[in-house]
Amino acid sequence: MTEERDGADGAEDAARGREDDADAARGSDGGGEDAGGLGARERDLLAVERRSWPGPGAKERAVRERLGLSPTRYYQLLNALLDDPRALAHDPVTVHRLRRVRDEKRAKR
Repeated sequence: MTEERDGADGAEDAARGREDDADAARGSDGGGEDAGGLGARERDLLAVERRSWPGPGAKERAVRERLGLSPTRYYQLLNALLDDPRALAHDPVTVHRLRRVRDEKRAKR
């Protein structure tokens, strides 16, 4: 494969990633939604948070590899998702835990 083609593939991948991020922020992933209305990307975000991680490096690596997101973008999408009633209906235990942690951090500021 030539370098020119590699550059084109990278640009296409970046554009696709921006579209996916925009879809996730709107609450749509272009794929199937569950009965609660969450798209696959949103369910994947919650699944990452549901799991226990040995350290921050492992979680960040999983976010990049499995979701194709930077950790910063991941946390932006996750924070917006915590305020979505569909997320609460889908996984109340995880959403309540994450809201509690978020509120505690805000109170410390």
